Amino acid sequence: MDPASGLDAVSDLFIDDGRISTVGQNLKASADQIIDATGLIVSPGFIDLHVHLREPGREDEETIESGSQTAAAGGFTTICCMPNTNPINDSPTVTKYICEEAQRRAVTRVFPIGAISMGSAGERLAEIGEMVSAGAVGISDDGKPVMNGQLMRRAMEYSLPFKIPVIEHCEDLHLSAKGSMNEGYYSTVLGLKGISRTAEDAMASRDILLAELTGAHIHIAHLSTQGALELVRAAKQKGIHVTCEVTPHHFTLADAACCSYDTNTKMNPPLRTEKDIEALVEGIADGTVDCLATDHAPHNPNEKMLEFDCAPFGIIGLETALSLALTQLYHTGKISLKRLVELFSTNPAKIINKSLGTLKVGAEADVTVFGLDHEWVYDVNQTRSKSRNSPFHGTKLKGRVTATIMAGKVVYQAPPVR
Repeated sequence: MDPASGLDAVSDLFIDDGRISTVGQNLKASADQIIDATGLIVSPGFIDLHVHLREPGREDEETIESGSQTAAAGGFTTICCMPNTNPINDSPTVTKYICEEAQRRAVTRVFPIGAISMGSAGERLAEIGEMVSAGAVGISDDGKPVMNGQLMRRAMEYSLPFKIPVIEHCEDLHLSAKGSMNEGYYSTVLGLKGISRTAEDAMASRDILLAELTGAHIHIAHLSTQGALELVRAAKQKGIHVTCEVTPHHFTLADAACCSYDTNTKMNPPLRTEKDIEALVEGIADGTVDCLATDHAPHNPNEKMLEFDCAPFGIIGLETALSLALTQLYHTGKISLKRLVELFSTNPAKIINKSLGTLKVGAEADVTVFGLDHEWVYDVNQTRSKSRNSPFHGTKLKGRVTATIMAGKVVYQAPPVR
């Protein structure tokens, strides 16, 4: 199944020298390795635009190597790593380091996202052109929104000749007021400081206006509110170059999940309401949402064991993303299989302007093979990540990755089902 070429058929696929060689029925060819995908889905390799690999600086939480292995187990052949490392990826030196380490040790493709501002402090632009030359495919200050509107405008203008997306964590820090979960009924009951949805909506509105002014490509990361979704929908209708992503945890869990005070339900943007989930699913189905991304954010367990207000935001998500999408979206009839594959492969490739996300003859042989019906229970203790912070431990899921192939090499193959 390849939405980019309109392919949806029972076929054989032949890979030669790292590229798709032939696609057709009943192919006859000698091969070094044969994967029997009878009854499975063969799709372009999945691409995750939003991953935290923590290297350099916090290798106790994740490394480029362990993160890529976790990604491969989730069906991802390409991951884009955010710049909130230590040091911040705000210079070609750090960008080059990440690319070189990925070349040496990663089993997937790793594309760095460079910082918008020096130190992600929001005061002056980072070395954007030099980072792009070193391998960056986009710019973002990630969890630190660019509060200075003029700086954001200059970043958008600067991005234009490089044809890269400006990726924004939409949050007005004054409106979010250092909250720890969604502001509403449950934050009141639990006695936790809330994060207003207006914080996301207001910043999304500003960035869309700046994208309209500059003509730049604004990509809204981990969109979580009905209001922000409606702003994106309206902007697309006006022809503004805006794209957005939604995470599996935001279309699966609502803020009621925080009632146990489990810090694995603490993320930013926070889990929203059931009404927001309904809106996000509608946006995923009607094309307003461009792609699914994990916001894979590993943390040391000692830090996640703090009080809810004090614990860091974020969860791991690479190994559960496909299964959650199949369980919550496909098996419930909310989206088609073609749409699911498009959200994970075709569209993310377009956003970062890479000739990936397709099974066309001659294309890079990045392939994800997955089954639709295998039921299993996620055990976070079996994860390939160095961290364990997932709210989905013990969750029953339907459908999972069988094999992941990057540049013609099998980088993950699931153990046989017992």
